[in-house]
Amino acid sequence: MKNSSKNGVLVLQPRRLPDFLRSVKLKYVKLGYHYLVSHLLKLCLVPVMAAVIIKASRLSLDDIHQMWLQLEYNLVRVVVFSAIFVFGSTVYVMTRKRFIYLVDYACYLPPQHLKADHRHFMDYAKEAADFDEPTMEFLRKIMERSGLGDETGAPPSMHCFPPRPSMAAARQEAELVMFGALDTLFASTNVKPRDIGILVVNCSLFNPTPSLTAMIINKYKMRGNIKSFNLSGMGCSAGVIAIDLAKDMLQVHRNNYAVVFSTENMTQNWYSGTEKSMLISNCLFRLGGSAVLLSNKSGDRGRSKYKLIHVVRTHCGANDKAFKCVYQEEDNVGKIGVSLSKELMAIAGNALKTNITTLGPLVLPISEQFLFFVTLVAKKLFNAKIKPYVPDFKLAFEHFCIHAGGRGVIDELEKNMQLSPLHVEASRMTLHRFGNTSSSSIWYELAYMEAKGRMRKGDRIWQVAFGSGFKCNSAVWLALKNVKPSCSNPWEDCIHKYPVKLNL
Repeated sequence: MKNSSKNGVLVLQPRRLPDFLRSVKLKYVKLGYHYLVSHLLKLCLVPVMAAVIIKASRLSLDDIHQMWLQLEYNLVRVVVFSAIFVFGSTVYVMTRKRFIYLVDYACYLPPQHLKADHRHFMDYAKEAADFDEPTMEFLRKIMERSGLGDETGAPPSMHCFPPRPSMAAARQEAELVMFGALDTLFASTNVKPRDIGILVVNCSLFNPTPSLTAMIINKYKMRGNIKSFNLSGMGCSAGVIAIDLAKDMLQVHRNNYAVVFSTENMTQNWYSGTEKSMLISNCLFRLGGSAVLLSNKSGDRGRSKYKLIHVVRTHCGANDKAFKCVYQEEDNVGKIGVSLSKELMAIAGNALKTNITTLGPLVLPISEQFLFFVTLVAKKLFNAKIKPYVPDFKLAFEHFCIHAGGRGVIDELEKNMQLSPLHVEASRMTLHRFGNTSSSSIWYELAYMEAKGRMRKGDRIWQVAFGSGFKCNSAVWLALKNVKPSCSNPWEDCIHKYPVKLNL
């Protein structure tokens, strides 16, 4: 009770309880819940361990001597048990999955003379296809809303007037990007090209004969027994597929290095027609590529940046709408381009939902899985109007590398995954600085975080990419140390300018 005086009369008022909703920060309550549930097993083991320690502390020397005598009288059992233990340990060591380490990686940095700002792009579009004014106005609007800045790069063929989209020019672009990134990677890691046992290259739209892998092997005079793979037509998510293939190969071949190179080729894939669904890719894709060095050698752990934890791949190609939402075809006048369906975002959302359904149990704490399960059961049994619980993936990952396919993709994931602007900053800035570099964009994003000094030992990174087919693929990495940016980091000369304010 609380005393108060009103007009000289003493009045007794009941004391109110504090407003806990205002006085207690509920986020700390939620963190406490997650900590309790996630460490429930450990907490339950504490009293068991305490009981064992108390029991052991009460043993006398005579008790210990009696136990030793019992072991001597059962020598055969001890020997058999020891033999089984040694045999089992040997089998486990020989058959266990090997750790896959990311030693280092390099991203291609286009030189200044290949810069393609908005004005250059519009001039090239007019010259290359002689677009009419309505088409030029459509391209102008797309560029304004795209999220791309004026520092992106374009291949040499897009700096020639008149344009020269020849096979020779496409090879020139491929060599420029591949050899530029690989030269940097070999120099920064001190690994010789002949030490590479596995080579995986992915490029969707340009597949010459001999292959891109053959071009690399010829350039660097790699050994004759190298395992080489050339992936084509797999879209912007092919970089994670290539990592998965290299991982599987490294599980089989001991003491080996694998190089994964990811890129896309623009020279022969400029669309010169007027179909709006095909013109969008002209506005988004830019010059870029990444080279990644993986190792299964235990001795490389000390110098490696990351360890591969999970790869989860989702393919929705059985669905006809998903299969055709990103589709290369001829328009009504026979000009080839890649059409993007209006349902692309919805299909990407469904693919992501399927992917994280598999990924979630692998990475989410037990507390989040429990909440998701309880909500799902309640929705099914009691009330269909209950909103499904969206797991908090920020509890599973410190960093997010979302494929910089376009502003819309980043916006949707930020909204649906309840991410903060900081979580998607690397994706937005990569799109602004380098454009959509297809399957290599997730590596430019990782390089951005390193350049910002945000990568700490124990941090978990989620790389997620979408691609034609339709596919959604995820890779999860663990930082093995406080990662410093490589001397060849593509953001080295401009990181102080970012993040920039975007007109979204």
